[in-house]
Amino acid sequence: MTDDRPYPDEVSGPFRTPPFSFDDRLDRRIEVRAFDGDEEPLVAMYRAFDPADRAQGIPPSREEEIREWLAVVLDEGPDVVASHSDEVVGHATLVPDGTGAFELAIFVLDEYQAAGIGTRLLDGLLGQGSAAGIDRVWLTVERWNTPAIDLYQKVGFETTDAESFELEMSIRLSAASVPA
Repeated sequence: MTDDRPYPDEVSGPFRTPPFSFDDRLDRRIEVRAFDGDEEPLVAMYRAFDPADRAQGIPPSREEEIREWLAVVLDEGPDVVASHSDEVVGHATLVPDGTGAFELAIFVLDEYQAAGIGTRLLDGLLGQGSAAGIDRVWLTVERWNTPAIDLYQKVGFETTDAESFELEMSIRLSAASVPA
């Protein structure tokens, strides 16, 4: 299978590799780290996920479906989580698409959105991906989701297809990432 998706010529980055911490816009101490294999905090986050924030059927809503989905996602690509007070509040993943490229998905609990966590979560995920030798990353986003589109553009994603109700965006990663 080949990847005919267009990617920017310009390489983005460098991005930071986790672990690192920061204070979000509400002065909460947030830790960004590589997923450590403990699924239970992720399951708890996804069970608390606002149904209105679900897009394209993910994340699933029922616990059994969440566990099945996580089994696939966590098995295939780099994963990064954001935690506050030992509670996972965000998760980002790169899933291989079978062409040598990776699809990005990111989720942040509603009460932690618009606080800078998504930007740092993406920074850590793309840093981890770059350090693992991943070069091409893409995503789809609903065109009405302006906050998400702004976030993706902020870290270097470019719109590559705008012909449907979703935008397709892509980024080319540098081979270098910066330590935390």
